[in-house]
Amino acid sequence: MDIFELQWIGFVITFLGTLFLIGEVLVNMRGFFGLLGIGFITVYFAAYVQTGSFLLMLIIYFVGLLLIIIDGKVTNDGTLATLGLAAMLAAVALAAPDFTSGLYSVLGVLVGTGASFFFLKVFKKRDIWTKITLKDQLTTEAGYNSINKNYEKLVGQEGITLNDLRPVGTVKINNKDYSAISDGQWVGKGSKVKVVQVDGTKILVEKI
Repeated sequence: MDIFELQWIGFVITFLGTLFLIGEVLVNMRGFFGLLGIGFITVYFAAYVQTGSFLLMLIIYFVGLLLIIIDGKVTNDGTLATLGLAAMLAAVALAAPDFTSGLYSVLGVLVGTGASFFFLKVFKKRDIWTKITLKDQLTTEAGYNSINKNYEKLVGQEGITLNDLRPVGTVKINNKDYSAISDGQWVGKGSKVKVVQVDGTKILVEKI
């Protein structure tokens, strides 16, 4: 009996292929995982897809993978990643010889994607992920100070609005004009306000 006639074999191949391909993106394995992943996925499409559609299905699958990578490194809003995963699922489902085999293959991609994150606990994470992630906390204790010293002294002082705060506007404090923001409420022109918080150069006021 041909092993590819087994309906569940699609799950095994797509699981391993996706596991290693996503794993190569997440951890630094110098292309070893990438080669394994490409090998498994190529075997899958070669076994089930006719020559004319083989290249097309392969392109759809890897375009989906590329969209996931772009989302992770550039956009980070999940839209491209969702489209990419959908493309990968569509490619393996359309290539399957029957409905049940297609379900197994789709499940293999989903489980492989989830399982690939376990590589992060074992292998070294790619530098690109640490470069785009700010791990240091910008605290005063760490030597950072985002609060303008002159603005910091305004906390607790009172002033008057020079225009309507909706919720952003201008206030006069100690005969100086500042851009300020209310706590989400509309404050009319000429109202007395009090500075309750300063974050960097953002002054938060509340109506007295």
